[in-house]
Amino acid sequence: MTLLLNIDVPDPVAAERFYTQAFGLVVGRRFGADVVELLGWPVPVYLLAKAAGTIGAGTERRHYARHWTPIHVDVVVDDVDAACERARAAGAEIERAPSDVPYGRIAMLRDPFGHGFCLIAFSARGYDALL
Repeated sequence: MTLLLNIDVPDPVAAERFYTQAFGLVVGRRFGADVVELLGWPVPVYLLAKAAGTIGAGTERRHYARHWTPIHVDVVVDDVDAACERARAAGAEIERAPSDVPYGRIAMLRDPFGHGFCLIAFSARGYDALL
């Protein structure tokens, strides 16, 4: 099995700029003007051009204001503070500043398209610290 990460965005050019600047991802391939493959994480990331107002899952219309989903991306980094500043400089909004938690350090952000994500640096024990 293989895992892919697909991210709906209203503007693939702006999304490419954000994800390459914030996370150092690089363009792998382009599939026309509507799909960009980014590489540099353990799984490929596909930015998919999907206009606001079009039907997403089920019958819900896409919107790019801040929204919540039960599935989100956790980006594991060595330095949460530095990664948070890099993401902010690229256009992310910090929703919860870096803070210490039992399993390491975490910050919660949103990309310019309303998608939430976390930056995490694990301690030596990682999630085992929660046991």
